[in-house]
Amino acid sequence: MTSSASPGRFHLGGDFYTNHFEKGGSPDTMILNMGPQHPATHGVLRVIFELDGEYILRTEPVLGYLHRMHEKMGEEQTYYQYMPNMGRVDYLHALAWNWAWAGAVEKLGGIEVPRRAEFIRVITCELNRISSHLLWWGAFLLDLGAFTPIMYAFDDRERILDILQRPTGSRLTYSYYRLGGVAADLDDTALGMIRDFVPHLRSRLPMYRNLVTGNMILRHRLEGVGHIPVEMCRRYGATGPTLRGSGVAYDVRKAEPYSVYPELSFNIPTDDKCDGMARYNVRMAEIEQSLDIIEQALDMLPSGEFWVKNAPKPKWKAPKGEVYFAVEGARGKIGVHLISDGSANPYRVKLRAPGFSNLSLFAEVTKGTLLADAVAILGSLDMVIPEIDR
Repeated sequence: MTSSASPGRFHLGGDFYTNHFEKGGSPDTMILNMGPQHPATHGVLRVIFELDGEYILRTEPVLGYLHRMHEKMGEEQTYYQYMPNMGRVDYLHALAWNWAWAGAVEKLGGIEVPRRAEFIRVITCELNRISSHLLWWGAFLLDLGAFTPIMYAFDDRERILDILQRPTGSRLTYSYYRLGGVAADLDDTALGMIRDFVPHLRSRLPMYRNLVTGNMILRHRLEGVGHIPVEMCRRYGATGPTLRGSGVAYDVRKAEPYSVYPELSFNIPTDDKCDGMARYNVRMAEIEQSLDIIEQALDMLPSGEFWVKNAPKPKWKAPKGEVYFAVEGARGKIGVHLISDGSANPYRVKLRAPGFSNLSLFAEVTKGTLLADAVAILGSLDMVIPEIDR
């Protein structure tokens, strides 16, 4: 339908998704839009529901509001120029995306990374993972009505950002890793700050558990809500805490070992209850595991170069070939598939974003649940929308 005052200017009948979705509705049901500007989606995500009273009959996530053609940009830039894009795909765990890109190019070019740089990557990437989990923890609880936890989460997260700012020069969209190493060494001040932070956060975790994890209101919102069985995870390709919250101990750091992770001792937390509380428990346990990894990496940090001396120059041309390299991000498996035709630019770039697979199962999980539980389920998946849209 269009306005009679200005024919063709106002399309009051809705867009393609609205019309497509409404056609399947019945006279007794209601179509409800959540987003694309909704605080609980933490980004520009739109979800359309068909409701029978308070119960969800159908769900359709609508993506693409933040599509920036990252893959195409990768084919138009040199291997060096593309690194800053990685911090903008997933701004909460940017260093994992830095690592995925650097690792793929290094694999393609046969570039050796100095041992000190490998440990620095582990330390900084795990710190970034903790900061991502802390932000999820605070924001998730805020979505469920608890305001206080996010203040504690941001208090601790700020300390991580202070640490990472020293070597990276940034506090969010990092572009720190380089082909063959990292851009700057960890100086004594940064190392001291990290050593102080590890016991500090360990001392805070019992308070987190007492304040939130055992809270009956939270448990009633999450236990038995958003059941995601293993079979559903496999069908949609879900990874990360979403898969581990269904009892599968799959983690790229163990399943497809890279860097110096095989030299470090850590566990893969799992919970087989498959509900929102299971995914919550997995992430909280992962914070403790990351602290253990950081502590070991600090003790094993060797001296030496942090960037290989014969690192590729900015206009370096990669050899012809095709590679795939994956790392474990805060939301799951991050993959970079590269095809080189021997020029300074990649011929083809394909990015695997874990959030895309994890969100894809949302429609099936929410079918038959209460609308109020949809926010709890979405929050338990820890979505970062720019990563999904890429």
